[in-house]
Amino acid sequence: MASDYYPYSKFTRVWIPDPEDVWRAAEIVRDYKEGEPVLHLKLEDETPLEYPVGTKSNPLPFLRNPDILVGENDLTALSYLHEPAVLHNLRVRFLESNHIYTYCGIVLVAINPYEQLQIYGEEVITAYSGQNMGDMDPHIFAVAEEAYKQMARFERNQSIIVSGESGAGKTVSAKYAMRFFATVGGSANDTNVEEKVLASSPIMEAIGNAKTTRNDNSSRFGKYIQIGFSRHYHIIGANMRTYLLEKSRVVFQAEDERNYHIFYQLCASASLPEFKDLGLTSAQDFTFTSMGENIFIEGVNDAEDFKKTREAFTLLGIKDSSQSSIFKVVASILHLGNVEICSERDGESCHIANDDLHLRHFCGLLGVELQQMEHWLCHRKLVTASETYVKNMSSKQATNARDALAKHIYARMFDWIVEHINRALHTSSKQHSFIGVLDIYGFETFEVNSFEQFCINYANEKLQQQFNSHVFKLEQEEYMKEQIPWTLIDFSDNQPCIDLIEARLGVLDLLDEECKVPKGTDQNWAQKLYRQHSSSAHFQKPRMSNISFIIIHFADEVEYQCEGFLEKNRDTVYEEQINILKASQFQLVADLFHEKDDVASSKSSRVNVRPAKSLPKAPNKEHRKTVGLQFRSSLHLLMETLNATTPHYVRCIKPNDHKEAFSFDSRRAVQQLRACGVLETIRISAAGYPSRWTYPDFFSRYRVLLKKSDMMSADKKLVCKNLLETLIKEPDMFQFGKTKIFFRAGQVAYLEKLRADKFRSACIMIQKTVRGWLQRVRYRKIRKSAITLQRYGRGYLARRYADFLRLTRAALICQKQYRMVRDRRAFLKVRQSVVTIQAFARGMFTRRIYWEFLLHHKAMIIQKNVRRWLQRKKFRRARAAAIVIQCAFRRRRAKRQLQQLKIEARSAEHLKKLNTGMENKIVQLQRKMDDQSKELRTQNEQLLMVNTSLGSEVNKLQKQLELVRGQQGGGGQLTTLQEELERLRRELQEALAQRKKLEEEHSNEKLGLQQRVEELETENALLKSEKEELNRRILQHSKSSEEDGSSVSQREASLQTELDQERQRYQNLLQEFSRLEQRYDNLKEEVSLAKFHPGHRRNPSNQSSLETDSNYTSISTSEVGDTEDSIQLVEEMGLEKAAMDISLFMKLQKRVRELEQERKRLQLSVDKMEELAKRKGSESRSSTSEQETADLAYNNLKRQELETENKKLKNDLNELRKTIAERAAQNNSSNELQDSYNLLLSQLKAANEELDARKEEVIILRTQIVSTAQLLEKNDHIESTKVPELDNSKEPVDKEEALQAYHGLRESKKLLEAQLQTQSRQHKDELEALHTQIELLKDDIEKKQEILNYTSSLSPEAQVEYSVQQELTRLTNDNLDLKELVEKLEKNERKLKKQLRIYMKKVQELEASQAAAAQTGRSKPELSRQVTVQRKEKDFEGMLEYYKEDEALLLKTLITDIRPSIVSATVPCLPAYILFMCIRHADYINDDQKVESLLTSTINSIKKVLKKNNEDFEMTSFWLANTSRLLHCLKQYSGDEVFMTQNSTKQNEHCLKNFDLAEYRQVLSDLSIQIYQQLIKVAEGIIQPMIVSAMLESESIPSLAGVKPMGYRNRSSSMDMEDGPSSYTLEALIRQLGQFHGIMRDHGLDPEIVGQVVRQLFHCINAVTLNNLLLRKDVCSWSTGMQLRYNTSQMEEWLRGNNLYQSKAAATLEPIIQAAQLLQVKKKTTQDAEAICSLCSSLTTQQIVKILNLYTPLNEFEERVTVSFIRNIQNRLQDRNDPPQLLLDTKHVFPVLFPYTPSALGLETLHIPASLGLDFLIRV
Repeated sequence: MASDYYPYSKFTRVWIPDPEDVWRAAEIVRDYKEGEPVLHLKLEDETPLEYPVGTKSNPLPFLRNPDILVGENDLTALSYLHEPAVLHNLRVRFLESNHIYTYCGIVLVAINPYEQLQIYGEEVITAYSGQNMGDMDPHIFAVAEEAYKQMARFERNQSIIVSGESGAGKTVSAKYAMRFFATVGGSANDTNVEEKVLASSPIMEAIGNAKTTRNDNSSRFGKYIQIGFSRHYHIIGANMRTYLLEKSRVVFQAEDERNYHIFYQLCASASLPEFKDLGLTSAQDFTFTSMGENIFIEGVNDAEDFKKTREAFTLLGIKDSSQSSIFKVVASILHLGNVEICSERDGESCHIANDDLHLRHFCGLLGVELQQMEHWLCHRKLVTASETYVKNMSSKQATNARDALAKHIYARMFDWIVEHINRALHTSSKQHSFIGVLDIYGFETFEVNSFEQFCINYANEKLQQQFNSHVFKLEQEEYMKEQIPWTLIDFSDNQPCIDLIEARLGVLDLLDEECKVPKGTDQNWAQKLYRQHSSSAHFQKPRMSNISFIIIHFADEVEYQCEGFLEKNRDTVYEEQINILKASQFQLVADLFHEKDDVASSKSSRVNVRPAKSLPKAPNKEHRKTVGLQFRSSLHLLMETLNATTPHYVRCIKPNDHKEAFSFDSRRAVQQLRACGVLETIRISAAGYPSRWTYPDFFSRYRVLLKKSDMMSADKKLVCKNLLETLIKEPDMFQFGKTKIFFRAGQVAYLEKLRADKFRSACIMIQKTVRGWLQRVRYRKIRKSAITLQRYGRGYLARRYADFLRLTRAALICQKQYRMVRDRRAFLKVRQSVVTIQAFARGMFTRRIYWEFLLHHKAMIIQKNVRRWLQRKKFRRARAAAIVIQCAFRRRRAKRQLQQLKIEARSAEHLKKLNTGMENKIVQLQRKMDDQSKELRTQNEQLLMVNTSLGSEVNKLQKQLELVRGQQGGGGQLTTLQEELERLRRELQEALAQRKKLEEEHSNEKLGLQQRVEELETENALLKSEKEELNRRILQHSKSSEEDGSSVSQREASLQTELDQERQRYQNLLQEFSRLEQRYDNLKEEVSLAKFHPGHRRNPSNQSSLETDSNYTSISTSEVGDTEDSIQLVEEMGLEKAAMDISLFMKLQKRVRELEQERKRLQLSVDKMEELAKRKGSESRSSTSEQETADLAYNNLKRQELETENKKLKNDLNELRKTIAERAAQNNSSNELQDSYNLLLSQLKAANEELDARKEEVIILRTQIVSTAQLLEKNDHIESTKVPELDNSKEPVDKEEALQAYHGLRESKKLLEAQLQTQSRQHKDELEALHTQIELLKDDIEKKQEILNYTSSLSPEAQVEYSVQQELTRLTNDNLDLKELVEKLEKNERKLKKQLRIYMKKVQELEASQAAAAQTGRSKPELSRQVTVQRKEKDFEGMLEYYKEDEALLLKTLITDIRPSIVSATVPCLPAYILFMCIRHADYINDDQKVESLLTSTINSIKKVLKKNNEDFEMTSFWLANTSRLLHCLKQYSGDEVFMTQNSTKQNEHCLKNFDLAEYRQVLSDLSIQIYQQLIKVAEGIIQPMIVSAMLESESIPSLAGVKPMGYRNRSSSMDMEDGPSSYTLEALIRQLGQFHGIMRDHGLDPEIVGQVVRQLFHCINAVTLNNLLLRKDVCSWSTGMQLRYNTSQMEEWLRGNNLYQSKAAATLEPIIQAAQLLQVKKKTTQDAEAICSLCSSLTTQQIVKILNLYTPLNEFEERVTVSFIRNIQNRLQDRNDPPQLLLDTKHVFPVLFPYTPSALGLETLHIPASLGLDFLIRV
């Protein structure tokens, strides 16, 4: 150590003893020199104190640690290791930071907060899982993780030893450790062993825990739970051992204590129906539960706890019948305690009353005989060598025997329950390793200590010995590992104390010997102890007592009272009572007591304790193994188990005896620290080299002490050695290891002092320089100010003089100007006066002349008006006289007319006129019937005419056949064409007749249309009124909504939140489904996934589009036109009117179909003629003959005449239309009716135009036939001239041609016959329909006649009312019919539109094929092939055809074997497009099985690939992109208008035609969500190890972070590896994110999904970083805040650079950004508190307070956050409604939304690379 440094100098802080606080802080006010008797101190309250030193009883006080070390996570990190430093550090952490866990080397010190803390949730377990023990804040989960990790790494069994006083929290700590193992090492199958392990806790608490004065839930037994793990480190089973159950509590409880919880739980549930037979009441009514006088525990509901206990029993597989038996045993114990034993007069005997109800209940519940039990409760049997006696017992003896029986029954029941719990937790699988959790009582000392305390302290002596040896061993291993010279450290060995207890003739041995003596007593045993051990250093005899002894334990001296030792050690129960219980009629009760006797290795009340060795059965029934012997054996077995495992220690400390939350009693804490071995750990560490630094950390911390030349060396280890040798002169104060530097106690404090001095001198230098600079700046400012003042002063004087000169000159000018103005004003005044006088004079003369002229003019006006008034008055008098005469005359004539009208009104002619309307209606109905009958006759005549015409056509065809046989081919065909033209003319006339018929039907329906129009107008008026009312309400609602805008926004936000939650729940269900599916696959070990058959349905359109075997349906263009007109009619007129008019065109469509068939037939004839022409094309052709020319001219003239007649018919039709239109306009002025009529005419016109077009096509085709026939005739003529003998024979030139013509005629005949049959059937159907309609009309007329007769018989008022009712009924029926019609039309509208698109497309294809055929016929033969190839390329439909047997190869090539790199240079999502094109073709050919098989196999194959590559981000991203693209394609080409808005015309043509794949779209959507969740899981698994290192540990800003002294935790065995963990930088993390983003972008993943993935990853980064920040004290500093803020800004910059800032990913970083700002802001004043509250809006109150508590200064120049400041923050934030969780949920997944993104890529342009090997696919 440096010579100029002495620790006890001025300003040094020390610890001095204090009777109240144990240790008190003080400060040295005067330098101390060796040998001085007094140390001058100053207390914290400025009180001076002279502290005597020098003697052994008063050594120098302990030194205090620097403030920078106060509050450390590990006590071994303190520079000065001693009791006051440990106590102060624990106190500061517990009270100021509310940290209940602290490391002390390998020990975790846990202080009971007596308050529920939110630090044990699932998110905390996740945060600690996989972390090294020293990286996070101390926690029970860190110890559990360390044990789990060492078990997995070193394959060595582990143990966690939890000890402490009653009420210190041992049971809770053990419970949380087991919860951690259950969560991290969950079972791999569905056995749920981890749940059973946790379920054992409520059962054991119910039967083994009780309320004591120190703890409301004190464990009154010790237990060691072994949790077994498989080779894959999953929990497969567990086993429990118990130690030293406190049976005496069953029969006795001290004041304010309770019996075991199960008794009170059962009494609280006694009112349940299943417990009526137990005979229980309140616990206050039973002796065994009311001794403590308080049967309740504050905040505990015994009934609810009993439900949990029963649920745990059920979960562990204990049947209801066994549970009922257990509860009967418990109830029987309570009744046994209430059995009253009455003493006899002699005092030597006793009896039980015959009517004792409780004894009856006891015997009934246990199924034993009442009389025998009553007898043996009061008697006992004595057996000697020769005789057996039955002896009476006194009342006291009987009571003791009864209590012993109760304790024995409870102990056996306890044994049975533990055994069955072990059975439930047992596994048949091989246990690879285990972790044991020992929850055992700590060292206990009371005012009265008995046998239980003796056993407990004995066990703690053994555990302390094991603890000391383990700590010593670890220290030795650490020194040897670092190659430090090992010096033997003297530590306290308590082996002599253990020998005193368990050695031969020790305390337990003498106790067992005394128990064997027939009349042994506690006093005799005490005397033996005095004689045997009076010389022992650990044994003392009290001065004032002969029945007690003192043992000096490692923790304290304890005085034990000998009374009761022998009885408790014997644990005597009379065999007669046990034999009665063995004979119980209940099997479970009998088994309880048979089990102990039958097992060779018998056990006492210590249930399931494994004995060291099997001992022979005692010769006497009462001489069993004593409790002490059993406990010693089980303890030896426990120590063997612990020594065979790697132990981990948890020491629970009770901070106060009042159970107050966060209250710290220093005296009680020190007492427990001494007892639990924590201070012994400190002493062992302090005896060697407690402070340990790695070379990099030491260099980083103390490089400020180096010179610049020393820092240039690259060897940091050599630099550190040189520095230490320079600073510390004594070489024994430090040692250099391989990786660390070891320091003696106090040396780190010395180095910190040197560092602080260096900083202080540097600060002084900086302050001096800055102050000099400030003074120079101030001087320069003053000088500059003086010069400025002088300059401004001189300027001011100069300006004053200049102003004086300027004023003087101005005065002269003013005088001059004033005089000039004064004279000028006088002149102007005189001149103005003269001018004024002249003006007034001239005005007076002029006004006189004007008034004279005005008077003359007024006189003339008066004369004119008087004359006009006189004339008007005369005219009015004459006109009034004429009017009076006219009125008189007209009145007289009106009177005469009135009298005449009155006479006529009384006559019968008037009534006839009133009934004229009704007669007209009847006449109209009769006329309508006549018209319909005429129509019927007309149709019959038409039918006869058609039949006649068809018959004549058949005859003509037969004649033509004969002519063909007898003549050459040309002449007959010409005649046939002429006949066809005649037939077409007749058909045209028939069409005109049908048109007239339609016009007549239209006139008849006008009245109905008019009525409907009126109804619609009425409904329209009602709708308008409703609309106005709704508008008014909307206005009112809008006003109210404006006032409540804020509430609406809140509701919208809540609805959005609910939507996100619904999406998240739905996705969680999908995730759970995926997990279950994965588990199913693993269990079955099958390769194939679960198949599903969601099924599909056909669109209604395929019912009409697939009637033939051809690819195109036989539909004519006229049908398409009619469909278009119908749709247009619906759109323009409305549904009701259109429904009436559409039916009018169906008859026209029939005729158009016939024409289309005729055109096809003629087309076939043309094709045949073309083939003949091709065969004879090589022959020469000559000019036509004169006869042929004449025939051609005749045909042309005939055709012209037909066209002329057609034009005349059209003109007549137009004139008829105009007449009808004018008549309709005269009869009805309704615009709507006129519009509908005009629309009907326009549709009829369109139909006629379509008919004309088809006729023109027929004429063109026949012209082609004629021309071909002429060519044939010409060829025949040439041949006849060459071969005259063939002409003379009059036979066909070519027999084959004749046969072909004959067959053609036969086919045409068959076709005509089929058409005739079809038409006849149609006519029959129409006739039947007309008959039906006539009958309906007749019924209607009869009904109307009846109504008319009934109406005529009513009064006028009744007629009006009846007519109104009838009208309402009719309107209602019509309205219902219209609604049905509307529904049908709406339903069929989509079908019609879809059919329309299909028909239009196929008509275009048909026309294109006809045009191509015509072009081929006209073109040269050698060019036909080339034209065909071009047409196929042009008409490529974007479909891929494959054979059914190639489906497996297709999926294997596209899904199973494909790699993203193969298609990286092609179109993104190419497999999805190819699969969809295959689906399109299967839909096109209407193969539902093919569609279903392909889609199902595709989905299953994708699942297999993802399962195989479940950790490959690239493959997962690739299939997420392709699955979502396939889903978008199914939507885009589904035919739904919602998805077709952005499609091109060509894409709309490629829509699916036959199948609705909505169910498969849902399946693909679910699969996409599952793939998305797997992608997130893979990405998070990759970046999660990088987050903490990159965001918190790496130095993004060099030389900013500081290093603090680290404790023993960083030397955990789990971290002792040659190569440390990988260290990641921020650049590596951003590079990884960029790689993710590039992969997703290259695969064509939708930008919205990419944004959601990035948002999820940023949430993971934020959650992991913030959770680690909240759990790590070493990173909560100002420098970390600066680094963190820089890192988050880099992350935001990356988002901006990749256009992802709008993806809400930056918002997820807001909590960590605010945490970084919180670390950087000031934390002193009230203004700072307000700023923090407003700044940290994304952090919860718990998180803010946690960060403030964790904030740690890196040097002494920073200040800690005061407790008052933190309380201020809490008070300001108490109104926040924050969630109770401290940590963020790292597993939270935002609800994913796949937006619809159509593709602009045309399927017909898609190119498939040859490298894929898809040659078997055929482009269609």
